[in-house]
Amino acid sequence: MIFLGIDIGSLSCDAVLIDENKNILSSSVIPTGVKNIESIAKVKKNVLDAAGVMEKDILSIVSTGYGRNRVKERDRAVTEITCHAKGIKHMIPDTRILIDIGGQDSKAMLLDPDGNVVDFAMNDKCAAGTGRFLEAMARALEVDINQLGDLDKGATSDLVLSSMCTVFAESEVVSLIASGTEQKEIAKGLNRAIAARTNSLVKRIAKNTRDLAVSMSGGVARNRGVVKAIAESMNLERVNTPKLPDIVGALGAAIIGLEKRR
Repeated sequence: MIFLGIDIGSLSCDAVLIDENKNILSSSVIPTGVKNIESIAKVKKNVLDAAGVMEKDILSIVSTGYGRNRVKERDRAVTEITCHAKGIKHMIPDTRILIDIGGQDSKAMLLDPDGNVVDFAMNDKCAAGTGRFLEAMARALEVDINQLGDLDKGATSDLVLSSMCTVFAESEVVSLIASGTEQKEIAKGLNRAIAARTNSLVKRIAKNTRDLAVSMSGGVARNRGVVKAIAESMNLERVNTPKLPDIVGALGAAIIGLEKRR
């Protein structure tokens, strides 16, 4: 028995195939692009080909993400909050707070011991601190987005950006570069600013996080500098990240499909 979960976000389109034991058979992450219907078809083909199975073998398709209703052959569409909670419970079972920083919004979720969402807070009015924000900062620093996570190594200053607005922050970064500020110091300032904003989001659902295991999902969880800064901002030894943080939502969608079939 095969179950498919598809997560259509603003930056990436992700898919996961699992079997009846919740084992991941294959996964794929591709850019969503402007034609998300084509991205959905491509990411589905990728996971089918990788797993060596045919579309007729799929018992359930569950979609999530902002473009979830664009999956025509879906059995159901489920919110990304529910799917990310379900996915992280499978990947990191002791998670009680989940931070999901996506392409254009940020979410903080409080989970009970069974992985159910008790409360959540969401920032969807501004792209500050999201994947789009980091893409703009990477352009301003003239580095590849994949290099941004390690760019703050060796930084010692307490620089913090004065604005988290993408437009103003990009202008500020350009000015800092022109004044001779090192890339690593700017990168650390960016990470600290994102961490402070994220910490404020978490405090809306849990004032005391000291005894709660915190995890991150979404593409920004691959940015080691941001993850470290968030842990420091929350006075935590660490923030847990799964090996494949991009697919947490798609995995949760696939698991929901499996459980509904049962």
